Amino acid sequence: MAARKKGKAEQKGKDFPRGFIWGAAASAYQIEGAYNEDGKGESVWDLYCNQLKIAANGETGNVAIDHYHRYKDDVKIMKELGLKAYRFSIAWTRILPAGVGAKNQKGIDFYHRLISELLAAGIEPIPTLYHWDFPRALSDSGGWSNRASIDWFAEYAGVCFKAFGDRVKTWITLNEPWVDSYAASYWLGKPSAESLARSTVAAHHQMLAQARAIEVYRKSGGKGKIGVTLSLSPAHPATASAADKEATLRFDGFFNRWFLDPALKGEYPEDMVKLYREKLKAPEIKTGDLDLLKNNLADFLGVNYYSRNVIRASSEAPVLGLAQVENRDPTWAYNGEVYPQGLYDLLVRLDHDYGHPEIIITENGAGFEGEDRLEAGRVHDRKRQDYLARHIEAVSQALAKGVKIRGYLVWSVFDNFEWIFGFGRRFGIVYVDFKSQGRIWKDSAY
Repeated sequence: MAARKKGKAEQKGKDFPRGFIWGAAASAYQIEGAYNEDGKGESVWDLYCNQLKIAANGETGNVAIDHYHRYKDDVKIMKELGLKAYRFSIAWTRILPAGVGAKNQKGIDFYHRLISELLAAGIEPIPTLYHWDFPRALSDSGGWSNRASIDWFAEYAGVCFKAFGDRVKTWITLNEPWVDSYAASYWLGKPSAESLARSTVAAHHQMLAQARAIEVYRKSGGKGKIGVTLSLSPAHPATASAADKEATLRFDGFFNRWFLDPALKGEYPEDMVKLYREKLKAPEIKTGDLDLLKNNLADFLGVNYYSRNVIRASSEAPVLGLAQVENRDPTWAYNGEVYPQGLYDLLVRLDHDYGHPEIIITENGAGFEGEDRLEAGRVHDRKRQDYLARHIEAVSQALAKGVKIRGYLVWSVFDNFEWIFGFGRRFGIVYVDFKSQGRIWKDSAY
């Protein structure tokens, strides 16, 4: 291992309060592999990749970076990196192969071993219960569109709390419900009022399910904190026109407030409820739904931030009447324009609008075209170093404003399987040779 050098972010450590948690994140399908080993059931992503072939070049997460078998070595790397927290996700179908019913002890044992390894290394385990790998068996019964999904998720969450709750003190219910409910059917596909209505129903059920999981955790005597992770982005109008400003407000309601408000206030934003009722007749908010939300607010908010959104009005878009303006300037990363100011603006806005919630930056990072080349045993990812340094500075400035930020977790600790993009997009601070499974620190890791 090469001698460590202090990077810009490390030198700024003095700007952060004692006890501030520095860590990194990953998710089960993207790193674990072992997709059909030790009793694991099939998830929708096993279906998407193996049968529907939706990922680039027909690639799959069947092996991914083989973390299931290499977790001890991976935790050793995390310890050498100096991580104090590791956010990972639990594969629902490793615990309950059919999504409900019979437990899989071998799957439970794997996460026991991983948690033990992390704690022995002085790294706090922060598990996410759901990071998009929904059980195939339950998907065939309607998935999140089926109101029964609230009970399915609560059952699964309860099994996890009972199995790991004595050693896990920070829990995350869902990862990015906007992406899971809307992106595939609306933003990335051919939107229609029908697809938007289905997605809005699924999103409502997800928010109820995460509230029910919080209820289960508290009733079980959980002594830690439990929250939700949302993909959030400040939205700016493309022009000063009234139409663009109104479209931007709708986008904020669609992307940010539709999830923030139920998680932190126990209600939905009135402007979006009115719009959806008029245009979609969805979702159906039943008696007791808002009580469930209000009585089970998140203890903290996980923030995944990558870039801002620039919005213009568009008559071609159904219901919402908006379109995203892409800024492919020289700073452009895989997740959009590099815009650190947006992270500062977002954190200050959350603090002001939502009553000073406790916040963990649960994902922040970047990948760049042609950036991650292995040359003479090193990866000189200068753009990523600059991205991280500038965004960590934005966090420092928000802390100075009094925002209650508990920690910062970089996405991602390792290069991994990047969903529909397969292995073609790298986000890790540790380079992975996907053929040999070798791990090499990138310059950003130092």
